[in-house]
Formats: sequence, structure tokens, C-alpha cells
Amino acid sequence: MNIKTGKVVIIGAGAVGSTFAYALQISGVASEIVLIDIDKKLAAGQAMDLNHGAFFAPPVNIHAGDFEDCAGADIVTICAGASQRPGQTRMDLVSTNINICKQIIEKVIEHTTESILLVVTNPVDVLTYAAVKCSGLPSQQVIGSGTVLDSARFRYLLHQHCGIDPRNVHAYVLGEHGDSEVPAWSIATHGGAKIVDYCKACDRGCSEADHERISQQVRDSAYHVIEAKGATNFAVGLALVRIATAIIRNENSVLTVSTLLQGQYGITDVCMSVPVILNNKGVGSYVCPELSCNELEQLRASADVIRNVQRRAEL
Repeated sequence: MNIKTGKVVIIGAGAVGSTFAYALQISGVASEIVLIDIDKKLAAGQAMDLNHGAFFAPPVNIHAGDFEDCAGADIVTICAGASQRPGQTRMDLVSTNINICKQIIEKVIEHTTESILLVVTNPVDVLTYAAVKCSGLPSQQVIGSGTVLDSARFRYLLHQHCGIDPRNVHAYVLGEHGDSEVPAWSIATHGGAKIVDYCKACDRGCSEADHERISQQVRDSAYHVIEAKGATNFAVGLALVRIATAIIRNENSVLTVSTLLQGQYGITDVCMSVPVILNNKGVGSYVCPELSCNELEQLRASADVIRNVQRRAEL
């Protein structure tokens, strides 16, 4: 599989799907963007609005379509489903969105078995697992957006706290995209130095309590945004462009997408986020940096949280 058409299909033209399309248009990464939605008028309107900005962005063919347009796509992105509302966890959406996801995938694979499936709808880890199972595609070809955004939030908060350019901070959130996620402090670095070692030398004298406060801010970020404005869309749109770029340009980028684990960190039969090398085949290989004992324990507990939801959903 080595398509490289630059064609991206986005299923679900609501806040996240349309923002992804907008960010993708500006990026210049895609040659074609197709918007599919059960509300065909909405998809057509979003495409029209985006095309009216063609003068201000790199050339790209943007149009509303249907499932037959999935043929020949590098990436088919699933953004459709019930959205998280104030007071809800991502896991509260599971039964509704699993059914929606399964119906979509059945239609997608009628027209392509070569595209990378990128699941964005929450709870993304459970839905990615459902997508692996019901699509019949190789597991490396089915990924979820995972904790790519959570990792970016972690880097941003470290930038705020330490006063270091976020582009020079390398830090990852592992596990569930949700309440059990694990900000991996032991492998966080800047300038080649471990941040936990830098903290000991820094005159601010950061403690474990400071680390836990930042970790909790990372976990709660989406709740605060949803409470304030009703939905998250801008940052996730940019995160999806980062994932799409790695795939279309065959970058071999290290990103924490959700993928089926098959023994990594002693975890099997669950989709969750660990650092992987992402390219035009999907997951090229796993990167499994050594974690602290506490982080490894938390990661396995996070896997249990996801697996229990999978079992309740009879996946």
C-alpha cells in the first residue's frame, strides 16, 4: 500500500470535521478534501465556505461527496458521532458512537481497503478497537487520533511552567485518551536533558505535587474547553493535520496515535496510545521507551479501563 494521492476524506462535517478540513486546506498537505455527512446540505455548505477562501490558501480540490468518494483516498477520517457535552466523560458516548462507527466502516470498506482509517470520534480508543475488528483491515492501517493532542497540551503546559519554547519540549501522554491517561514524566526532555533532572537543578524547585498538578491540568483540559465553549475543535484540527502530514508525506514521525497493542509494555488486545513511527503505511513500528515502574503500572491500569469498556460493549 503506497497511495500518495493526497486525498483525504472526512466523514462528519460538524465542528471537528470542518475545522480539520479548514486546517488541512491552509496546510497545503492535501490535494483533495472530501466532506461526507448524513446532513448533505451541511457538507455542501462547509465545502462551499472553504472554497470561497481558495484565493488565500494553497490549491486544493474541496467538495462534498458520498462513500464512493473514499476510493483512492490516502486517509479516511471518522469524525461523525455524538459529541461530548459538559459533565460527560468520553466513555459516556460509547454505545451510541460504536453503532455509528460500525455503520460508517461497513460503507467505507465497500469502496476502499487500501486507505488508512483515522478514527477521531470519542471514546477514540474503544472506537479504534471496534474499527480494527469490524473492518478486517491490518491493525497498522487503523489508527485513532489518540493522545497526539494530549501530548501537545502536556508540552504547552511544560512550556508555560518552565518558560521553554514548546517546540523544544519532547513529552508524551500515553494510554487512554481520557481520564486514565498517563503523562510520562520519566521520558520528558528538553535540550536532551530529562525534565525530572532539570527540575532538581531549577531554582523554582518543582516538587512531585507540581508534577501532579500539571498532569491533572493535561487530563482536564478538554473538560475546561467544553465547559467554556461547548466543544473542542481548533487544537484537535491541528493535531489531525499533523497526523495526516506524517501519513501523506511518509515522514516516519513519532506520534502517540491509538493503535492495537500486541504485547508492548505487556499489554495486548486493546487500542491505546504509545509512541509509534507513523508513515504512509500507517503504524510502521512501535517505539517503547522505558518507563518508570509507577508509569508502567498506570499504563497497564489505563489498558484495563479501556478493556473493561470493550467487554461491556461486547467487542
